Amino acid sequence: MKYEHIKKVLLLGSGALKIGEAGEFDYSGSQALKALREEGVTTVLINPNIATVQTSEGVADQIYFLPVQPYFVERVIEKERPDGILLAFGGQTALNCGVALYREGILEKYGVQVLGTSVQAIMDTEDRELFVEKLNEINVKTIKSEACETIEEARKAAAELGYPVILRAAYALGGLGSGFCDNEDELNRLAEKAFSFSPQVLVEKSLKGWKEIEYEVVRDRYDNCITVCNMENFDPLGIHTGESIVVAPTQTLTDHESQKLRSLAIKIIRHIGIIGECNVQYALDPNSEDYRVIEVNARLSRSSALASKATGYPLAFVAAKLGMGYGLFELKNSITKTTSVFFEPALDYVVCKIPRWDLSKFRGVDRELGSSMKSVGEVMAIGRSFEEAIQKGLRMIGQSMHGFVENKELEIDDIDVALREPTDKRIFIISKAMHKGYTIDQIHDLTKIDKWFLEKLKHIIDIDEQMKALKSVNNLDKELLKTAKVYGFTDFQIARAVGLESEIGNMHKAMLTIRQLRKNYGILPVVKQIDTLAAEYPAHTNYLYVTYSGVASDITFDRDKRSIIVLGSGAYRIGSSVEFDWCGVQALNTIRKEGYRSVMINYNPETVSTDYDMCDRLYFDELTFERVMDIIDFECPYGVIVSTGGQIPNNLAMKLDAENVPILGTSAKDIDNAEDRAKFSSMLSRNNISQPEWSALTSMDDINKFIEKVGFPVLVRPSYVLSGAAMNVCSNREELERFLKLAANVSEDHPVVVSRFIEHAKEIEMDAVANKGEIIAYAISEHIEFAGVHSGDATIQFPPQKLYVETVRRIKRVSRQIAKELHISGPFNIQFMARDNDILVIECNLRASRSFPFVSKVLKLNFIDLATKVMLGLPVEKPNKNLFDLDYVGIKASQFSFNRLQKADPVLGVDMSSTGEVGCLGDDTNDALLKSMLAVGQGIPKKTILLSTGAAKQKAEMLDAAKKLVENGYELYATGGTSKYLDENGVRNTRVYWPSEEGKEPQALTLLHEKKIDMVVNIPKDLTPRELTDGYKIRRASIDLNVPLVTNSRLASAFINAFCTLKLCDIDIKSWAEYK
Repeated sequence: MKYEHIKKVLLLGSGALKIGEAGEFDYSGSQALKALREEGVTTVLINPNIATVQTSEGVADQIYFLPVQPYFVERVIEKERPDGILLAFGGQTALNCGVALYREGILEKYGVQVLGTSVQAIMDTEDRELFVEKLNEINVKTIKSEACETIEEARKAAAELGYPVILRAAYALGGLGSGFCDNEDELNRLAEKAFSFSPQVLVEKSLKGWKEIEYEVVRDRYDNCITVCNMENFDPLGIHTGESIVVAPTQTLTDHESQKLRSLAIKIIRHIGIIGECNVQYALDPNSEDYRVIEVNARLSRSSALASKATGYPLAFVAAKLGMGYGLFELKNSITKTTSVFFEPALDYVVCKIPRWDLSKFRGVDRELGSSMKSVGEVMAIGRSFEEAIQKGLRMIGQSMHGFVENKELEIDDIDVALREPTDKRIFIISKAMHKGYTIDQIHDLTKIDKWFLEKLKHIIDIDEQMKALKSVNNLDKELLKTAKVYGFTDFQIARAVGLESEIGNMHKAMLTIRQLRKNYGILPVVKQIDTLAAEYPAHTNYLYVTYSGVASDITFDRDKRSIIVLGSGAYRIGSSVEFDWCGVQALNTIRKEGYRSVMINYNPETVSTDYDMCDRLYFDELTFERVMDIIDFECPYGVIVSTGGQIPNNLAMKLDAENVPILGTSAKDIDNAEDRAKFSSMLSRNNISQPEWSALTSMDDINKFIEKVGFPVLVRPSYVLSGAAMNVCSNREELERFLKLAANVSEDHPVVVSRFIEHAKEIEMDAVANKGEIIAYAISEHIEFAGVHSGDATIQFPPQKLYVETVRRIKRVSRQIAKELHISGPFNIQFMARDNDILVIECNLRASRSFPFVSKVLKLNFIDLATKVMLGLPVEKPNKNLFDLDYVGIKASQFSFNRLQKADPVLGVDMSSTGEVGCLGDDTNDALLKSMLAVGQGIPKKTILLSTGAAKQKAEMLDAAKKLVENGYELYATGGTSKYLDENGVRNTRVYWPSEEGKEPQALTLLHEKKIDMVVNIPKDLTPRELTDGYKIRRASIDLNVPLVTNSRLASAFINAFCTLKLCDIDIKSWAEYK
C-alpha cells in the first residue's frame, strides 16, 4: 500500500554532467518524476542542469535551478515544505547532500521523510568500516581493507596487507581519488590526492585478474526481492566498471556460480535494508568459486540505466513507486503492460556496453585505464550473439572504427606491452595480435581476459580471413556473405575485406555495391522486439533492434507515410551531450502531438530519448548510413529529421539525400553549403558580410605565404568537424608545424583551413528558427570570455547585458540575410565575433546547437517545438516574445572534469574540454553567476587567493578585481610579475615563488599542499615551454588538491565581483515559474 500522507516530494538531481556522473541520472530522475506524477503527488526538483529533459515543462511541478548543496536545499525545504525527499536519483551528488542534511538534523527539523532506502542504510554502504562490519554479521566475504584517516596510517596498512594494494576514497563517485600502488612512493602520491577529496581512505589488497560481476537487485518494504539483471566485465578486475566493456547477461559463469551470487545479493540487501534499487559488485576468482563483495551502491547507478535498457525493466520508475510505499506485487510492468513487476527478466539476446573516451582532447593526459573513471559516455549494442553485439558497439562509439576488423592499422612497436596495459585502444590491439597469429592462450596470459570472449573475437577474425582469401567480390558466395552479416559485419567491412576499395577507389560506392549484391541474394535484416521474457508472455513493447539472425520481423509495418524518424545524438562525448537529447525528446513530443507516428533511432543507454514511452517506436541501433537506410526501408517514413541530434545526423544528410530519402526542414544541399567552408565563405562575400580572412590550403608553402599576409596568431582547422576537434590557435611557426602533423591525417579529401585569429574580441551567438528563409524566433546571447575559448566551454549570459544596441541591430540584419540565402527551414545557430562594433561571422550550423535548451528555458519559448512544426510544414505564427523584455538573467557555466584526467593541463582553448554545463537564473548578472559558479563546483574562498595573471593586458584587467578582494578582507599571494604589478599599483600582497625558482621561500606549491590557499587564479601568458611547465604545475596541483581554479581573466573578474558584492544569504530562492 502506498503512503497516503505524502502529498509533496522533493527530488535532488545530479547537477552538471561530469565524468562518472552523466546522463543516466537525467534518465532515472525523469522516470521517478513520471512515477510520482502518476500518483498525483506534487513534485519539486532541484537541479541546476538546464540542458536536461527533467528540467523541462511538464515533468516536475516546481523546478529550482540551484546548486545541489545543503545550504540551498535547506532553503528550498524551508520554502516548499515537502513531506518526503528522494535521494537515490541524482547520483553521488544527491546522496552526499542528503547524508549531510540528515546529519545536520535539517530533515528532522522540517519533518521531511526520506523515501526509499534509509539514510542509515546509505551510510552503511558508503562508509567502508560500517560496510565491512555489516557484511561480517551475515558471514559475507569482503575485500581485506583498512580504513585510514591519515597518510601514516595508510602506509602502515599497506605494509601489513602487502603490495600491490588499491586505494579508494570513501563517499566518492566513479572511483575518484583511487588507484593501484605497487610500492610506497606510489602510495604517498596517491594518498595525498585521495585525502583532498575525502576524509577517509581505504587501503585494500588488490585482486587483479579476478572477474568482476554485477547484480541489479530490487526490494520493497515487505521484504520481497528480485534480481533484475546480472552483467560481467569483459576486462578483469582492476578496471572501473564505467571503463570496461560490460556484457549482459553474464556469459562465462556456470549455473552454480550465478545462483550462488544471486542468493548472496538478495541476502545482502535484505540485511542492509534497501528499499528500491541497488547494485552489488563482486570479484570472482576464475579458478575456484571464491568471491569477494567489492561494493554496494544504495542508489540508481550507471549500471542501473544500462540494466533498464538491456532488460526493458524500468528500474528507476519501480524504485520511485517502492519509495512511495508500494509492494512489488501491486505494480504492473509499464513496458510489457501484461506482467507485474514482480518477475525476473530472461533475455534471448546479448547486450554489450562500451565506454567512449575523449582522451585525445587533452594535452598530456595519462591514457592508462584503472580504478578511476575517465570515460565521458557509453553506448549499448544489442545482438543475437556476442560477435554481433561487440562489432555493433565498436562502431557506435564513434572513434572512426568499423567494427573489430577492417579498420585502419594501428602503429604499435611492442604488441606484448600494449596487451598488458589496459588503455582505451586495447581491444583493437587484440585484433591486430590475432591477425599476427597470437594464440588465444598467449593473449589470455597477457590480458587475463576470459578465454570465452577471446574465442568469440577469434571467430570474427576467422570470417574476416576467409573473405580476404577470396581476393575478389566475384568469388563471394551467398553463404559466406550471410555468415558475415549474422556476425555483425557491415557492407563497408565486407567491401574492404574482399578488396573492392582498391578496385572502385571510392569506399562509399564500394559499400553500395555490396548492399546491392546482398539485396539480390535476398539477405535482409529483420526487426526484433526486446520482450524481456524470452517470448514466454506476449509483450507489447515498441523497443526494437535490427539483426540478421532471424527469419521474420516481430512487428508489421503500415508504410502509410505517417512515420517520422528522428535521428538521435549517439554516445555522449565532449561537445555533444544531454542538450541534444533534450532536442530529440522535444521533437518527438511535438510529432506525437500533431498526430504522426514518432520513431527514434539512438543507442545511448543513458538518455531519456531511449526510454520506452518517449516515442511510438524506438530502434536501439546504429546511426550509420547502412543501418539508417535499413530502417527507412522498413518504415517508408513521411520524412526524416536530421537537425536535432548534433553532428552525427547532420553528417548523414548528403548521403541520405543521394538515396532520395525525404529530409524534413532545410535541404541537404543547403546544409552542405553551410558546412563546406569554401561554399559558405563565398556566399558571405557575395552578400558583403565580413568574416575573418581565411584560406583553404593544401601545402606548407601556401600556408606560409598566407601567414606572411595576415601574421600570427592564426586558427587552423580541417573541414567538417564537431566541437573544434583538431582545431588550434598557433602563435608561432614551430607550433604551427607541430600541429599540422596531427591535423593532416584528420581528413584526406578536405584541405586545411587557416584563418586570421582576432584577439580581444567579444563572441556572440544567435540561436534561431526560420521558416522558408524567414526568421520567426531568435535568441542572442553573449560570452563572458573573449573569443578563443570554445563556445561550449565559455560562460554565456542571456539576454546579453553588455552589447551595443547597434551591434544587436547588425547581428539581426546579417542573420536575416544568411537565413534567406541558405533557405533555412528549422533550427540554426550562427556564431559572431564583435570588436569595436565590427561584426564578423565565424560559422553557421544548420541544426540545433548546444545552447538551444538554455535559451528556450530562459526565454520560456520552446525553440525545438517551433522548429519541428516548421519542418512538418504546419502553419506557425511568430511568437510575440522579445528577449529584451526579460526582467532576469540566465548564465550558463561549464563543468570540467580535469580531476579525473590525470596529468592533463586544465587550460581552455579553442578545442572544447568541458563535459557538462549548468544554467541558473537570477535578478542580475551577479546573482545568476554566483549560483552557476557554485553549481559547477567552484567555492567562495574563505581567506586566501593566489594570483598569477598572465600578460600585461590581463594584469590590467584583473587590477580592479584584486583591489576589490583586498577591500573585502582577502589575503593575496602573487607570483613574480603579478606581485610587482600589484605593488606598483598599491595593492597589498605576499610574493610567492614558482616551482622553477628553487630554494626561495615561500613556494607556491608548498602553500597549496599545506591547504593555505582557497582559490587559484592562473592565467597562462603564452605557450612557451617554461610558462607551460611552471604554470602547469600550479594548475595541476590545484586540481589534484581540490582547490578551485579559474584560468580566464574575464571570468575571474566577474566571479570575484559577484562574490564580493553578494553574500549567500542575499540570494533569492526562486523557482523557474517565479521568474516572470
